[in-house]
Amino acid sequence: MKQQIQKLIAKISADGVKKFHVLTDFDGTLTKHFMRDSSKVPSLISILRDEGYLTPNYSKKAKALFAKYHPIEVNPKISKDKKKKAMQEWWMKHYNLLIKSKLNKRDIQQAVQSRRVQFRQGVKEFLKFLKQKNIPLVIISSSGLGTEAIRLYLKNKNLLFDNIYIISNELIWNKNGYLIGVKKPIIHVKNKNETVLKDFPFYDKIADRKNVLLLGDDEADVDMITGFDYDNLLKISFWGGSIFKNIKKYRQNYDILIKNDGTFGQINQILKQMFA
Repeated sequence: MKQQIQKLIAKISADGVKKFHVLTDFDGTLTKHFMRDSSKVPSLISILRDEGYLTPNYSKKAKALFAKYHPIEVNPKISKDKKKKAMQEWWMKHYNLLIKSKLNKRDIQQAVQSRRVQFRQGVKEFLKFLKQKNIPLVIISSSGLGTEAIRLYLKNKNLLFDNIYIISNELIWNKNGYLIGVKKPIIHVKNKNETVLKDFPFYDKIADRKNVLLLGDDEADVDMITGFDYDNLLKISFWGGSIFKNIKKYRQNYDILIKNDGTFGQINQILKQMFA
């Protein structure tokens, strides 16, 4: 590990656990990129699209939206502003499609039980360590199934602790549990820099915890810290291979890069080194 990173870890450790919190993405960060058979681990929204929980018409149209907008998301030659506009269009069209396809809360409950969505090895230890030390964990996710799906997934794993705070899309349901809308602003992978932590009611829990561990798997996930007046910031990213864009950008944006769809082993070691 580089000397400057060791110095950063030492500073955070010296300030103590009460000055520290963790900020993380969900899909592809807490969860794996790939299964053992090398197939890609789906996001929670992809479970709906690929496993037939809604109408066949929904699946076909959702895949068409993915085919149109995902290449824009991952194309390094397209500007950030154009990507943000495209992602906003994609999310709006997809939510309208979910409404027309009669998405119900029951569908989300089924989707989060899929065995295809898997935590990385070491995540359970990571979450339990943060709970034990009473370290706040803020999850910022652009998940299409929003806050409710992430809460259900954690609850099903017996890992929904009271030190966890989730920022994601908030879905609006009618009295029969059907989706009728989504609260704005919509959070997508390219606008997390607009998700200002101080705008959320739990902000007082982290306001004085100015040493931060940031975890992501997209080069833009570093923007989750935008607007927070931190003292020390340690940035760690998971990089799943060449399909996850240019490794040089990741190295520029992050202090530590965990390659080959790795585990939380190194992260857990660092936490124990700081706050054993």
